[in-house]
Amino acid sequence: MTLAEKQQELLTQLSRIKDAQERFAHVVDCGRQRPSLAESCKTDEFRVEGCLARLWLVPTFKGGKCHFQTDSDSAIMKGIAVMLCEFYSNQTPEEIVTMDPSFLSQVGITQHLTPNRRNGLARIWEKIRDFAQSCRRQSSSAP
Repeated sequence: MTLAEKQQELLTQLSRIKDAQERFAHVVDCGRQRPSLAESCKTDEFRVEGCLARLWLVPTFKGGKCHFQTDSDSAIMKGIAVMLCEFYSNQTPEEIVTMDPSFLSQVGITQHLTPNRRNGLARIWEKIRDFAQSCRRQSSSAP
């Protein structure tokens, strides 16, 4: 599934939930359903700096596609991070760098976040994008 298709699916799913609080509850529930990262992954190497919550993002690159796992000590941040990780996982670096998560404003996700949480979302996106750009550079320089 392409990112454009994933975007449409996510927007459709979230726009079915008319109440903003219920939409956030759904995002939090999605985060709670995901298993926690192993303690060995909760290191400074994977820590997303700039978030008030402790948040980790573990990227991997295999088969020409990026994959992301995440965890946080904040239920809301974990839910947001899980949503972004699921959205961008199993995509090529080229696809990832061409689509930022600004489309989430269409369903009120970004507008209802506190400034600190908006900053956290931006930092997660930066980490995902930077990893994808790094993978793209490595792929293009491979013999």
